Amino acid sequence: MTRTSDPKTAPRLSFLPIPDESQVPEAVGRLWAKAEANIGFVPNVFRAQAVNGEQFLAWWNYFNLLLNKEGFLSNVERELVAVVVSAANRCLYCEVSHRAALREFSGDAQKADAVAVNWRQAELTERERTLAEYAENLTLRPAEVTEADLTPLRAVGLDDHQIMELVQVIGMFNLTNRVSSALGFMPNAEYFSRGR
Repeated sequence: MTRTSDPKTAPRLSFLPIPDESQVPEAVGRLWAKAEANIGFVPNVFRAQAVNGEQFLAWWNYFNLLLNKEGFLSNVERELVAVVVSAANRCLYCEVSHRAALREFSGDAQKADAVAVNWRQAELTERERTLAEYAENLTLRPAEVTEADLTPLRAVGLDDHQIMELVQVIGMFNLTNRVSSALGFMPNAEYFSRGR
């Protein structure tokens, strides 16, 4: 596992101290090792949230189910939503890390970068534009959302399963954005170059 040799000179990853492997549940240590083996680094969000190891694992299980397993929406659609929500919330960690994932899944760095800055000016399909609009609306104006807001989603082909997953992904990123922003999580340097 990659470690910084001097914690006093290492970049600060969170407003809270980051636990080391001896301070987290065994399952968290295994997850860190798996991430290191699979992607070459441990995401800082894994380290920072492990202050409360069992809560982190509960979050990860839900996040993993929504974002990393085969679902009802495509990987590109889920990452598009993640970036739109994270940009609307101005969450540095999630916007940077999921912009990287959107670049990788879409194979289109220009589109992913445009979505992060202003999805309205990105070259999106009608379906992608509808997903982005709904994600931003639910994020910024949740009290104003009504059943009528589902009509445009159905018009671009979303079924009930896809709508439910869309809403859960939006909810997951609003939760994660708030945790990440409240505690100052910093994105790994690796995210800035991935998918380019």
